[in-house]
Amino acid sequence: MRKSLQLQAEMTAEFGGCVFDVSLDCEDGAPVGGEADHAAMVTELALATAPAARVAVRVHPVDHSAFEADVACIAGRAGHRLCHVMVPKVECVDHIERAAAALDAAGASHLPIHALIESPAAVHRAFQIAAHPRVQSLSFGLMDFVSAHGGAIPAEAMGSPGQFTHPLVVRAKLEIASASHANGKVPSHCVVTEFNDVFALQAAVTRAAREFGYTRMWSIHPAQIRPILKAFAPTEREIETSTNILTAAARADWAPVNVGGRLHDRASYRYDWQVLVRAHRTGRTLPDIVQAWFQDAPAPTSNSIAP
Repeated sequence: MRKSLQLQAEMTAEFGGCVFDVSLDCEDGAPVGGEADHAAMVTELALATAPAARVAVRVHPVDHSAFEADVACIAGRAGHRLCHVMVPKVECVDHIERAAAALDAAGASHLPIHALIESPAAVHRAFQIAAHPRVQSLSFGLMDFVSAHGGAIPAEAMGSPGQFTHPLVVRAKLEIASASHANGKVPSHCVVTEFNDVFALQAAVTRAAREFGYTRMWSIHPAQIRPILKAFAPTEREIETSTNILTAAARADWAPVNVGGRLHDRASYRYDWQVLVRAHRTGRTLPDIVQAWFQDAPAPTSNSIAP
């Protein structure tokens, strides 16, 4: 966790803004019986971070005996330094309500919730969960989702390329992405466990971003961060095209325009603006002609990757 925070600080200095979040883990990170000590350590780490850092915490599931203590300790003491709270094993809207109530009781009602969807039942309720006003993002928990099927999905579907080809896994990913976009929330793709296989990672990240509609992704190793950022960032050509379209539209007071022999109107303007926003958030250099549009905007924040 300390190494992740140090890397975040280094890349924040490099990109001029924080381009990924660090999630401090209590669910899988805490030893059995040592949950309270682990929560105290996570709290101290969060409190020690720089103001520009984006730090989150993954607490225990709402039905775990350590859940309320996690929230009371970490959100109660360090809630002002957190960007969100990740709640794993979310099965229904009631779990979100219980998490929100615990955060409110800890004095952290400002904190959004990121829900981790990890079972067939949770996928079925993804649209309801995404619609909750406290939910900011849905994440897909691949390995728990596969395990929840009692061996009906082979182990190959936990890795790549299997996670992009097995029909049940593909359906779950698409449901989560669709539910997120339908409710204006952020879909966050699952991890790629083959962190030493650069080609597997690049292929998986590209498919997650280009085919499955995800705008954010988890990493489990520092070596994955830059490839993920690159895959989720628009290309130089996309940035140039969107810049040309939007500057032409601005000159026309946002009436329809002809750029390169193609008609563009407000529907495409929204798309092209999102391209530039993605470029800004992933630390890409924008042309001077549109850079002024972002001068009053907050520093880049993570909308693409959450290690």
